[in-house]
Amino acid sequence: MNSFLTRYYRNLFLNNRLFIGLGGAVVLFLLSFFFPWFGDLPALFFFTVVLLFLTDVWLLYRMDKGIFARRNAPERLSNSDENKLGIYVENFYEFGIRAGVIDEIPFQFQKRDLWFETDLKSRQHKILEYLLKPQKRGEYEFGDIHVYVRSPLGLISRRYTFEQEVTLPVYPSFLQMRKYELMAVSNRLNEIGIKKIRRLGHSMEFEQVKNYVAGDDYRTINWKASARRGEMMVNSYTDEKSQHVYCVIDKSRAMKMPFDGLSLLDYAINASLVLSNIAVLKEDKAGLITASEKTGAVVPADRRPVQMQKILEVLYKEKTRYLEINMEALYATIRSTLKQRSLVVFFTNFESMSALQRQLPFLKRIARFHLLLVVFFENTELKSLSEEPAKDVEGIYIKTIAEKFAYEKKQIVKELAKYGIQSVLTSPQNLTVNTINRYLEIKARQGI
Repeated sequence: MNSFLTRYYRNLFLNNRLFIGLGGAVVLFLLSFFFPWFGDLPALFFFTVVLLFLTDVWLLYRMDKGIFARRNAPERLSNSDENKLGIYVENFYEFGIRAGVIDEIPFQFQKRDLWFETDLKSRQHKILEYLLKPQKRGEYEFGDIHVYVRSPLGLISRRYTFEQEVTLPVYPSFLQMRKYELMAVSNRLNEIGIKKIRRLGHSMEFEQVKNYVAGDDYRTINWKASARRGEMMVNSYTDEKSQHVYCVIDKSRAMKMPFDGLSLLDYAINASLVLSNIAVLKEDKAGLITASEKTGAVVPADRRPVQMQKILEVLYKEKTRYLEINMEALYATIRSTLKQRSLVVFFTNFESMSALQRQLPFLKRIARFHLLLVVFFENTELKSLSEEPAKDVEGIYIKTIAEKFAYEKKQIVKELAKYGIQSVLTSPQNLTVNTINRYLEIKARQGI
């Protein structure tokens, strides 16, 4: 009995066409009281509707499996990116149907209107594609797929439920990492804002002696080799390789501030992943350190193919903490881990000069042994407030305070430069591009 109810009653839904037909029968019965010449027309109409209803039930329920559906999803999702998913549906009925599809996506997306409608001919299949953009790392649980099938009569719908429960991890933005990687390999980074840096001189790392071609720097001509060969030869140099590049990520409460749905920590994690990958492509060694009130994960610098997977797995698990960063512990970790001069890219945030002053003694110590690049964030909300015209006294007060905070951020840049510490003040949206530009600039100037 329960299986009967499950098969027929619980999965049967009445459509508007059936209610319109029954409503028409009711109207005809009412009119027959005033117009006797209607005769048996109302009853005939009613029984026709009932017959069509039973026919529709028979059409949809005479097959146990009239349709098939499954979810096409990647093994993992990329945070802050548009991830493509799809639902494969196939019609096994001998007639064309109209199908409505509901996919039970994770609650984190807060979407209750993910509904697809499509027409399928007999034995036809389709893939319904859609995009999901997660805003947090972690595990996302997908539920079942429900398909509501209507025959050409359209009086009822039959629901099919396909168990498609799966848990997908959301990793830092590996799609963004791949995009930058492809651009770097094809030498098209300038299309996404990465500047071409003019080299000052050349690297001291000799590569080979080669034939002169138009455009080579005449200062690199090897006169001895040219005399031996009887033709013009030049020395070829390459960028210095195997330099250590460490991304140090502050995961204290200063990085919990959200912008456009993502926390500053997530912006820093995405940028660190891309920067580390670009460094490995440049044949440098990429490493990672995370820190809050105590030192977190430490990934020693390396350039082997498995290095990016190690960094990705570490960044996937990182979360913001609610205490201030312990700079003394971070300094001790850097001194014990970094055995040679390295580029240390420190992702953090300062909202005031007093916040910088608390960390400045340790930043100066790190800068004594390594090339330190401090990356912190513009407050884009305050910046937009400072640019809006004030309409009243309260608006003038708010605008003044916003301009004060924006000015203090610029003063932090000058204060760091006073002690030989390089910095990048950037909006969260431009973090990745600005950080890579600075890294390439440092490489071109042989700063490490």
